[in-house]
Amino acid sequence: MRRAVMFALLGLFVSPLAAQGPADYDFLIKGGRVIDPRNGLDAVRDVAIKDGKVAAVSADIPAARAMKAVNARGLLVTPGLIDLHVHVYPGEKLRDYAGGDWSIFPDGFTLRSCVTTVNDAGTSGWRNFPDFKRRIIDESKTRVVAFLNIVGNGMGSGPIEQDAADMDGEATAAMALQHKGVIVGIKSAHYNGADWKPYEQAVIAGTKANVPVMIDFGGNVRAGRTLMDLFMKYLRPGDIFTHMYGGARGEQDATTKGPSAAMVAGRKKGIIFDVGHGGASFRYSAAVPMMKAGFLPDSISTDLHTSSMNSAMKDMLNVMGKFMAMGEPLVEVIRQSTWNPARQIRLESLGHLSVGAPADVAVLRLEQGRFGFVDPVGGRIDASQRLQCELTVRDGKVVYDLNGLIADPWEKLPGDARGGDPKWDRTRGH
Repeated sequence: MRRAVMFALLGLFVSPLAAQGPADYDFLIKGGRVIDPRNGLDAVRDVAIKDGKVAAVSADIPAARAMKAVNARGLLVTPGLIDLHVHVYPGEKLRDYAGGDWSIFPDGFTLRSCVTTVNDAGTSGWRNFPDFKRRIIDESKTRVVAFLNIVGNGMGSGPIEQDAADMDGEATAAMALQHKGVIVGIKSAHYNGADWKPYEQAVIAGTKANVPVMIDFGGNVRAGRTLMDLFMKYLRPGDIFTHMYGGARGEQDATTKGPSAAMVAGRKKGIIFDVGHGGASFRYSAAVPMMKAGFLPDSISTDLHTSSMNSAMKDMLNVMGKFMAMGEPLVEVIRQSTWNPARQIRLESLGHLSVGAPADVAVLRLEQGRFGFVDPVGGRIDASQRLQCELTVRDGKVVYDLNGLIADPWEKLPGDARGGDPKWDRTRGH
């Protein structure tokens, strides 16, 4: 009895299953605060799942109608988070992203942060994408889509990424067209040259494949290669500028510290602005004054890799917490982490909890306390709240469960217990 009361107070009590016949639903999340910005919903609701799809969102769905029901009272229920900028093409190469040890296997760092979909931001190019797809995309519980690097060999360190001869818009577009819905964009990053070839070729590929282009403009803005020219002469509406608060690419006005004329003109043109925090591409000295001036992100993303995950960035929820600490409302932070990125990569079946949508769901706890959020140059913002991932559902199946929402008291389990029904439980094995 005492244990049941404790778990009920925590919002983790598992509702008893009373249905005797076939259940209407496979899984039911009851009583959470459902935040679904795409549908304008912010209210206490139940979310029912059947055959991997959202089957109902309603004020009161009896627990007996589901194979498994959990009580999410006091918790947040949102669409599964979408991280627009990650590097998840690991392999045996040393000191490298494309097939190397600077990339990470996604499932170990996404699902525990309530992230159900990631976009690999140009780690592979057209030459090595088939290996990336075979080893990582096709084998991950996390939904992995990709922006293809304009460099054929992908995001290789040293001279690989600077090889202008390997920047081929036609070959890149051809590979993207072979994998529609998996390759969802084109990426150019870290180019040190004074010419515009990577951006020209990236736009050629994006136009032919009918997908957006994402640009990491590097840290070496110079005379003759300006952010204004990038936006006005090369990029198209719907293309994406990442590392928007990096502070080293011409993002800020030198006097006001707010957004530069280029950033304002780019947004007016329809350029999309993404956070892309990373290990060195976000600082409060850029983000705070730009946000105070009204220049908010279109999407929040991590730039997840082996360095950033153990430094100031940490994970998606930590980055979202920073924007709440800087004054953004919770609902807008959820929007920038779900529906907005889904639209940017043109996968509009994702990022919401509409009936019939893939059942990717995040169950979050808004924790109260004393917390600190840091940037890569050592700055800190203090905060009184942060987000914690309690439960992650991917395609209707639980893939992460922090505090045992789906579990039963161990004393009540039969001797041959092997976990939950595979219709709703994928926390064990593949």
